[in-house]
Parts: sequence; C-alpha cells; structure tokens
Amino acid sequence: MDSRSKTFLCIIIPIVLLFFIFNTLALIQGFGYSLTNFRGYGSFDFVGLRNYIDLFTDPRVGRSYLFTFGFAVACTILVNIISMLLAMGLTSRIKGKSALRAIYFLPNILGALVIGYVFNFFYTYILPAIGEAIHSGFLSHSLLANPKTAWFALVICVAWQSIAMNTLIYISGLQNVPEDVYEAGAIDGATGFKRFRNITFPLIMPYFTINMVLSMKNYLMVFDQVVSLTGGGPAQSTESISYLIYNNGLKGGAFGFQSANAVVFFLLIVVVSVVQMKILSRREEQL
Repeated sequence: MDSRSKTFLCIIIPIVLLFFIFNTLALIQGFGYSLTNFRGYGSFDFVGLRNYIDLFTDPRVGRSYLFTFGFAVACTILVNIISMLLAMGLTSRIKGKSALRAIYFLPNILGALVIGYVFNFFYTYILPAIGEAIHSGFLSHSLLANPKTAWFALVICVAWQSIAMNTLIYISGLQNVPEDVYEAGAIDGATGFKRFRNITFPLIMPYFTINMVLSMKNYLMVFDQVVSLTGGGPAQSTESISYLIYNNGLKGGAFGFQSANAVVFFLLIVVVSVVQMKILSRREEQL
C-alpha cells in the first residue's frame, strides 16, 4: 500500500467510526429498544413486535402522521412555487440583485427555534392587536389558539425560513441555462409562460428534483418550529411525528413504543424519498 492510500485511509477511517458510533449504532440501539417495553429508565422486558402492532391502533399516532404528511405536502408545494418565482425575479435584469439575494437569504441563517419564538410573539400579541385595530374578528385572536388555523400559522413560519435555500438552488439552475437557448426560443415564438414551460423548466428539472426531495424530507421531520410555536397544540392538532416521539418517548415514559414509531417513520421517509426520486428522474428523462 502506497503512502497516498494510507493517507486516504487515515482520513476516512476516523470519519466512518464517528458516523457508526453516533448514527448507525444509535439506529441499531433504537431498533433494539423498539422490541421492548423500555420506559427510558429501569428494567425492561422483551415484547417482540407488540409495539409495532400497537402503533396501528393508537389514534394519537394516526393523527400525528396525518398532520405531518399534510403539513409536509402543503409546505413543499408552497415553498417551491414561491422559491421558483423569487429565483426567476432575482436572475432577471434588475438593479441590486446581489443585495436582494442576501436579504432573502437572511432567514436561513437564523436558528429555527429563534424564528419560532419570534413568530410566536407575533401571532400572540402583534397580529391580534392589528386585528383589533382594523376590527377584524378573525385576526383579533391568536392563530395558534385555534386548531383550524394553528397548522396554517406553522406553515407560514416554516415556509418563511426555508424559502431562502430553495431559492438559492433554483438560482443556481437558472444561471446555468444558456442565453442562446432563450434567443433561439424567442425566434420560434417561445415567450412568457410558454418560454418557462418549454425551455426553462425542462432545463432546471434536476434542481427541481433536489428541492422537492429535500423539502419533503425536511418538512416530514419538522420539530423545532412545533416546539417553539405550538408545543403540539392546541388539542394535539399540530403534533408532528418527531415531536410525538420526543414528547411521549423521552418525557412520557414510552421509550420503547416511540422507538418503534421512530423506526417506522425512518422507513417511511426512505420510501417517500426513493419514490420521489424515481418519479422525478423519470420525468427528467421525458423532458
């Protein structure tokens, strides 16, 4: 073995070991706990697949899955539409594009918990005050106090922060579209929305795939904003799967049961991501 190979091994082996200790080993331990009635402390017994069977009969778990997938789909659609429009605007011939890009990216720098608490204050105090000033019954009460509007308030908060990164990815794609392609399309009458549909979108389809897969995965794992905005309420209407696993598993004494929930959730995220990749990759080939 030459010195070059030894150098690569010295770099790779520590990284692989750290990944195994802090990621793979934890995953294996979690699967082991999912087969027990472990409460997070004390002794425990092996229960086999009972936790997995109970998952499908627990209404609280079912509600959390319905909310999480509905929230993820709504956020993915909203964020990618707005991000696409912003990216097209920020790559057009306008003044101050660099400054505007920096301004739009600022929310992504801030921590999710910080933004969540800021929005919590806004929804609880500022927005109701504005609602009372304009005599709006709908806005006079906190959106977070109503199960019908709390999820929407959560979507706005999450979208406001995550739009920045998606916009940046779309900008990268738009900047790689050759200008002569647009010129050739203009000769054939491709202008306006027809130009976007027939030229721009097919050429940035790989970037669209990246954004869709990452967005769906990240929104399915929403946690920080739930903690800082709603705490899963009101009446557990915004309890995401990640928050349920944390709240009921680490704090509620159902560690084994929620470990099984975490394993199922992990597998679902993998399946959703793989299906998205296959469908969107096939779409790329068609375009």
